[in-house]
Amino acid sequence: MSPALSSITELVAQPMHEEDLDRLAVALEGGEEWTYRELAAHAHRYAHVLQRAGVVAGDRVAMLLYNSLEYWALYLAITRLGAIAVRVNFRLAPPELDYVLSDSGAAVVCLHDDFADAVAGIRDPSGAIRYLGFPHGGETPPAWLEPFAGLDGYQETGDVDVPVPDAGAAAMIMYTSGTTGRPKGAVWTHGNSLWFAVAQALEWKYDRTTVAMTTGPLYHVGAFEDLLLPALVSRGTAVITRSGGFDIERMMTVLAERRVTDTLIYPFMIYEMLSHPRLGEFDLSALRRITTGGSAIATWAVEAMLERLPGVDLIPTYGLTEGGGIATIMPSVQGTQRHPDSVGKPLPFTEVRVAGPTGEEVARDEVGEVWVRSPSVSREYWGKPEASAETFVDGWCRTGDLGRVTPDGFLVLAGRQKEMIKSGGENIYPLEVENALTLHDEIVDAAVIGVPDERFQEAVCAFVVLTPGSSLTVDDIIEHSRTRLASYKKPRHVFIVDELPRTPSGKVTKYVLRERFDERAAL
Repeated sequence: MSPALSSITELVAQPMHEEDLDRLAVALEGGEEWTYRELAAHAHRYAHVLQRAGVVAGDRVAMLLYNSLEYWALYLAITRLGAIAVRVNFRLAPPELDYVLSDSGAAVVCLHDDFADAVAGIRDPSGAIRYLGFPHGGETPPAWLEPFAGLDGYQETGDVDVPVPDAGAAAMIMYTSGTTGRPKGAVWTHGNSLWFAVAQALEWKYDRTTVAMTTGPLYHVGAFEDLLLPALVSRGTAVITRSGGFDIERMMTVLAERRVTDTLIYPFMIYEMLSHPRLGEFDLSALRRITTGGSAIATWAVEAMLERLPGVDLIPTYGLTEGGGIATIMPSVQGTQRHPDSVGKPLPFTEVRVAGPTGEEVARDEVGEVWVRSPSVSREYWGKPEASAETFVDGWCRTGDLGRVTPDGFLVLAGRQKEMIKSGGENIYPLEVENALTLHDEIVDAAVIGVPDERFQEAVCAFVVLTPGSSLTVDDIIEHSRTRLASYKKPRHVFIVDELPRTPSGKVTKYVLRERFDERAAL
C-alpha cells in the first residue's frame, strides 16, 4: 500500500488488523467520538462528495473549520483524492482570508456554517469556487453555501476508485506569516506527514495504549501533526479540545476523563495548571508526558512539575511549520532541569546544525543560523520559487532563528533573526502588523516589537507616528488593527510617538524601542 495519509485508516481495515476497527480513534471534548471504523466510513463518504463535486488530484480544497471530528474525516478525504488541503486559520480577518484563498487557488471551500458571514464579503460570485457547509450552530445558511450532507455521494462509504497518492504528492498547504508581510504557504507531502508521525511515535514509544491530546486549533501543525497524528499511526487515540474559550479547568477535566497519556500545551497553560489550587483533585495518574513549545520554561515551573506531577515528563520542543514541525526535543523533565535554557536535541531522523553566513557549520558555542533537515521538512512555499530557494537549500530548511550548540550537544536559541513574535502559541511577524497599521490614512509610520507578557509569553507592541493634526487615539488604532488582522495579532500596547528612531540608512532601531518600552513599563 502506498505510504499516503489514508493508510491511517486503510491499514486498519486489513484482515490482520480487524480487531483495531472498533478501537477509539478520535474524540472531541464533550463526548463525541469515532472508532477507526467510523472514521474510515466518514472519510470515504466525504471523499465521494468531493469527487462528485469535481475535485481531482492537485486541486486545492480549503478547510475553514473549528476543531471537530469532521475535520479529521475531511482532511483524510481531501488527501485520499490526491487533492491538497489548505488548512485555514479561522481567526483570520476577511482580507487575510481572501489572500489565502486567492494565493492557494482554492477551487472548493469547506466551512462551518457560522463562518458564512466572514466569507460572504470575499466570496467569488462567479461560481468558479464551490462553498460547502457543515452545521455548527449558525443561522439559516445562505443560498450560496451548499450543505455538505445533502450533496450527491454522501451516503457512499466504500473507498473511491482513484489511485492512492504516493509519498511525494502534496497533501496540504499551511500558511505561515512571513517577513515580507504576506503569509507563505508551506507545502507538506504525504511523506512529510507520515515521517514526522513515525519520528514522534518512535521517540515517545507510542502504542495502542497512547491517548494523546492537544489544545490548539487543528489548522496548526502543533495541534494536528504534533502528537495526534503519531497516536493514530500507532493505533492509539487522538483527543481534541473544542475551539475557543480556553479554561484551565476544562483542560484538566478532559485530561482526567479521557485518561490522557500525552498532551501538548503551551507554557502559559502549564503555569496556570501548576498554580491551580485544585490541581490535586483531578486524576492525572495516566499522564506521562507534557510537551510544549516556545521559550524556555520558567525554572519555578520545572521545580513545580517535579513536586506536583511527579513521574510526568516536561518536554520543551523547538520547530517551525516549514521546518518539519518539531526539530528538537528535551528528553525529560530532568533534562529540562539541567539545561533550562535549551530546547534539546534532534528528533529521530532529524539533523540540526548552526551555520555561518555562507552555510558552513560553526564551532560549538558559536552563534549562527539554525538549519534543519529531515524527511518532514517542507519541500517549498506554494507559488513562491524565490522564497523557496532562499529557505530550502539541499534538503535543509534555513529557519532564520539564531542559536548555538553547547559542548554536550544541546541547542540553545539565541534570538530570532526574523523577529517573529510568539504569543499564546501563535506566530506573529512584525512587518505584517506594521503593514496593516499603515493602511490607515492617519498613520504614517509604525514599528512593531514583541514585549514580555506574563500569560502569553510575548505581546505585540506598536509604536505609531500619526499625520499632523490627527486625533486618533490608542483605542482607535487597536480597533483599526482588528479590521485588518486576526485578533491575536492586534497590538496589546500602543505608543503614539513623534518619530521612529532610525539608523542613517533608514532602518528602524528596534532595540531603542525595546528600551523605551522597558522604561515605560518600569514607571
